[in-house]
Amino acid sequence: MPHSTNALQLHMVLFKKITQLQQYLAKAVTTGQQIGFVPTMGALHEGHLQLVKQSLQTTQLTVCSIFVNPTQFNDANDFDKYPITLEADIECLEQQGCHVLFIPSVQEMYPTGVQASQHYPLGNLENVLEGAFRPNHYQGVCQVVHRLLDIVQPHQLFLGQKDFQQCMVLQWLVDFLALPTQIHIVPTVRNTQGLALSSRNTRLTEPQQQQALAIYQNMAWLKTQLKPGKLTALTEHIKTNLLAAGFEKIDYVAICEPTTLTEVQEWDGQTNLVVLVAAFLHGVRLIDNEYITI
Repeated sequence: MPHSTNALQLHMVLFKKITQLQQYLAKAVTTGQQIGFVPTMGALHEGHLQLVKQSLQTTQLTVCSIFVNPTQFNDANDFDKYPITLEADIECLEQQGCHVLFIPSVQEMYPTGVQASQHYPLGNLENVLEGAFRPNHYQGVCQVVHRLLDIVQPHQLFLGQKDFQQCMVLQWLVDFLALPTQIHIVPTVRNTQGLALSSRNTRLTEPQQQQALAIYQNMAWLKTQLKPGKLTALTEHIKTNLLAAGFEKIDYVAICEPTTLTEVQEWDGQTNLVVLVAAFLHGVRLIDNEYITI
């Protein structure tokens, strides 16, 4: 049964079963409440909490989910190492005033097994950048978010810009399914030095997190160097800098057109851009991006 998780905080209700969550949400909808939804895999940080805050400000009922989805990990080792901090996560959400937390089991989410029930025709989004380096990753993302959207049926969905390509995939999914759900992309939350907050940062020591700042520093450098013409030398320079800073492997450094993720080889000086980076530091894969608006 749903229960308040803390005697001092009577706002957040926790559900593990889909049917009970849906009964609760159905009552809220009959009273005209708009539902905001923040799907997460837990190990919450200020970036996640910013999504919750935005939902609380925008809607009447905020639902957060914590579910480490096995179908979106193309690396089983990455899945096994994903940080689990459920007690701390619950406490953080209560302090924010989140109304509902949904923490289903794999069996609850995938009662007939984790095999894909359909293929999502993502087109080029599945072939470039994250799609190219993490085969089937976005099929797994679509599989779980399709299921979650079907369960929660939110009016508003809150996503973080740090997962830039994933935001594009989920906008595609909402459009493809013709759902009446509005997506809000919330800017990346960084620490005071510029490091993008990430659950995976917990696998890095403090000195290693200092090393990780090289991604943000190089993206900031890129903004100062941009001028019309060929861009390849800039991305190659960043790759060299990251390897020199101690990164073991770089999946990509790309300057792209933000609405299609088409890589821009030669820039006209007028088109908005986004720079995206994915690289490994001490075995931890970090991603980041920055808009370059003209």
